[in-house]
Amino acid sequence: MIDTIPRVSLADLPTPLEDAPRLARHIGLSRLLIKRDDQTGLAMGGNKARKLEYDFADVLKKGSDVIVTVGGAQSNHARMTAAAARKLGLDAKLVLGGPDVDEFQGNMLLDVLFGAEIRFLRNDDDNDHLAAAMDAWVRELTQQGRKPYALPIGGSSGLGALGYVWAMRELTGQFGQGPVQIVLAVGSCGTLAGVLLGAHMYMSRARVVGISVSRTSGRIEAATAALIEEAAGILNLKDFPARQAIETYDTYHQEYGAFTDSAKQAIVACAQLEGLLLDPVYTGKAMAGLIDLVRKGVLDKSIPTIFLHTGGLPILFAYEKDFRSLASCTKI
Repeated sequence: MIDTIPRVSLADLPTPLEDAPRLARHIGLSRLLIKRDDQTGLAMGGNKARKLEYDFADVLKKGSDVIVTVGGAQSNHARMTAAAARKLGLDAKLVLGGPDVDEFQGNMLLDVLFGAEIRFLRNDDDNDHLAAAMDAWVRELTQQGRKPYALPIGGSSGLGALGYVWAMRELTGQFGQGPVQIVLAVGSCGTLAGVLLGAHMYMSRARVVGISVSRTSGRIEAATAALIEEAAGILNLKDFPARQAIETYDTYHQEYGAFTDSAKQAIVACAQLEGLLLDPVYTGKAMAGLIDLVRKGVLDKSIPTIFLHTGGLPILFAYEKDFRSLASCTKI
């Protein structure tokens, strides 16, 4: 059924599945693999490209001429949505929020380069406030005679989640159907929903573990279950994972966007052991969670583990001050 759902080509697929033996030894795993969805290609890559392939097929079908979406100041989704819009000849409007900014750094710099118009909610990253501002902008654009298309935060919808149903079929071809633990960062829950549904369909022996970067586990489980049901409905599936099958951990973040010591340690370890770049907001926290769960015995050291790298590279460049102490630089 998934082959019949319209999608546009935005991502370079399949993405690599790479062994990380030095990092595996450091953590204490028998085998660690990295699913490199940071290499999807669009605007420096990331997981959103897979979702946007389905979302933008719907955008084009409905004849929309401008995309409006929301996110935090360093939203990967906003950056990639703006890039996809430009690639397809559409305008992009972004409602962003968070601590006030004096400079355009990281993803925000790329938003500017893509020509996206930004409305910034200073010192406000409440999702309801962001959504309300997006809805107001959509009404304004409609009154101006435009045809806006609103994408939810993170691009998380049942339709977008199909990108990760497809990804699990792709992963089956790379890894097979043996026992495996799949670990990923969870924000707006669309990727987790797709991974769970896709694993249910194609990798029945996979254990999927989500590491929250912003929400409590209870909120994640409720949102993910709703997205799974929506995606299953699009595919006409009656059998899909229930809420009690969703496994998440919510102790590896503070508030959204705040850099944690454990995330910094994980980022440095990945960079110096594997030349692998993670980010402070999403994947750094997810890797910190993976490391801690292995050391606590929650994850099985003897079973192969796949870390789903969801991207976020541009965010690193907005956190230069946090890494400055690592520099070994002699000025001569």
